[in-house]
Amino acid sequence: MSHTHIPAESLNVFTIANIKEGSSVLWVHCVALYVISLSACILLYHEYKYISRKRLAHITGSSPNPGHFSVLVRSIPKSDNELLDDTIRNFFVNYHGSSYLSHQMIYRKGKLQTFVDNAERAYRKFVRVKLSVFDRNGRSNLSRCGLCGVRASSFQLYRNKFIEAKKSDLSNPDVVEAQKECPGAIVFFKTRYAAIVASRILQSSNPMLWVTNLAPEPRDLYWSNLWIPYRQIWLRKIATLAASVVFMFVFIVPVAFVQSMMQLEQLQKMFPSLNSVIKRSFCARVITGYLPSVVLLLSLYTVPPLMMLFSSIEGSISRSGRKRSACCKILFFNIWNVFFVNVLSGSVLNQLNVFTRPKDMPSMLAELVPKQATFFITYVLTSGWASLCSEILQVYNLVYNFFSKFICCCHQDPEYVYSFPYHTEVPKVLLFNLLGFTFSIMAPLILPFLLVYFCLGYLVYRNQILNVYYPKYEMGGKLWPIMHNTTVFSLVLTQIIALGVFTIKHSPVAMGFTILLLVGTVLFNEYCRHRFARIFDAYSAQDLIELDRDDEQSGRMQEIHEHLLDAYLQSAPADGSARGQVPVELIMEDPAQEASESSQELCDTVQEVSDSIQEHAVEDKSHSV
Repeated sequence: MSHTHIPAESLNVFTIANIKEGSSVLWVHCVALYVISLSACILLYHEYKYISRKRLAHITGSSPNPGHFSVLVRSIPKSDNELLDDTIRNFFVNYHGSSYLSHQMIYRKGKLQTFVDNAERAYRKFVRVKLSVFDRNGRSNLSRCGLCGVRASSFQLYRNKFIEAKKSDLSNPDVVEAQKECPGAIVFFKTRYAAIVASRILQSSNPMLWVTNLAPEPRDLYWSNLWIPYRQIWLRKIATLAASVVFMFVFIVPVAFVQSMMQLEQLQKMFPSLNSVIKRSFCARVITGYLPSVVLLLSLYTVPPLMMLFSSIEGSISRSGRKRSACCKILFFNIWNVFFVNVLSGSVLNQLNVFTRPKDMPSMLAELVPKQATFFITYVLTSGWASLCSEILQVYNLVYNFFSKFICCCHQDPEYVYSFPYHTEVPKVLLFNLLGFTFSIMAPLILPFLLVYFCLGYLVYRNQILNVYYPKYEMGGKLWPIMHNTTVFSLVLTQIIALGVFTIKHSPVAMGFTILLLVGTVLFNEYCRHRFARIFDAYSAQDLIELDRDDEQSGRMQEIHEHLLDAYLQSAPADGSARGQVPVELIMEDPAQEASESSQELCDTVQEVSDSIQEHAVEDKSHSV
């Protein structure tokens, strides 16, 4: 009431910092905190229960999954007296004789496999060129490259180079030798229950030998990481974790620069030549209000590719596991660098040491969070609303396809579609969820902007998932526990900040009720974890045995066993589209001979395309004469 001219005031007028100490209005905020927390807990419980039922229905109602019958075995001990293939067969026949079906060795991708993949990729490209290189009149339909202007002579040059490389490579014993064996295999069992039991128990008294895990489905299997020795995985996880933490702290530099842009005094010291521009009211509002969010948004685009690289190096055996790991890394990165660093990087951070005085963290957050309301409102506009518009327009894919098609002349398969980027979109949604909870009683003006974002996001993501993206593999709802735990963390953080606010404002009764609410939220999370979390980590014996009985009674079990031998195909095309779908022999009898036949077929196709180009070039030349 003491503010006479509201438009001239800052946004702090509409935050909890405007309430006087000991005011009775603080009870309104305490009641609102209870309403928000109880509503969120009720919704989380019902959503957890609903998604758990959906996951069980996905397991019992979908078509037979080869991953339910397959076990990935790593760290197999080598023997000097027998081959590794015989060692695996003898071990599982001896200890799992009644349920063991067959196995498939995992080969390390060497020079020969790289040669075969390149040959198949080039073969598909030249077949496409052969079909589209001539028009209806038989004339050459080739155009210049977008940058270098190369014409049809480049195909003849490529042909000669390929034939020379082919002759030299096939004469090299390092290339002709078969794929290197790796101490790993995929073992197939006759029933789902036997596979689950074999994947859960220790196969040896030494836990570092005969390590078993339930194999992902064929489309989800990440073949590049299967050859990694099991003893290296923990080292890789430590290394990637350390690299992620280092990158999180290095990223504080651009965040601190963004925060310095919000203070005109520091900008005038850093850029004295721009004093005349900064002094203008319109430019000052744009620079301090909108530009910091844009700079932070642009710098955040470097995070997902790097975190996905870390997740790949980490050694995940499935594509969904790699994407979940990248999702967690990006989520932690966003919460730390976008929220905490932006809140704590002000001038108060120089006066109070957060790490030496952790007890002052609630009071410090209670004092600093309302001051950042302006920045986070503009961040919701720039990062939230703009990202939804970009998602609809598919700007990145359009630019990438334009450059690859018209500049680099690389024609992509028209049937290729993208999968939904869960590792980038889920952390973004959860970050806005965190902002909504923490500012709900601190600065409620952010809530209408978040409401618009979530309403638009529901429509946009629903359309993209149903009509644009294609699920290349099924994750079975395993991302939901991450979302549940992050939402509970947002609730707890909100209650801790509210506890600091009531401490600063000298409201001891509200502090006591907030502590009770904080304990209740933690207990609720523990109840949900014990009630639902194991559904997402394990399978029930009751469901698997019933599925096995139904397949045996209906006669489908024999068909499933035959399909298992062809489901996991390591030597698949480079794009992985046909993996687990085309029936082939389990192990190649002579991989060098198959590579030679593929190369010869490719050379014949190249020769045919080149001869046709030269023939039509001669005809065009004679017509012109």
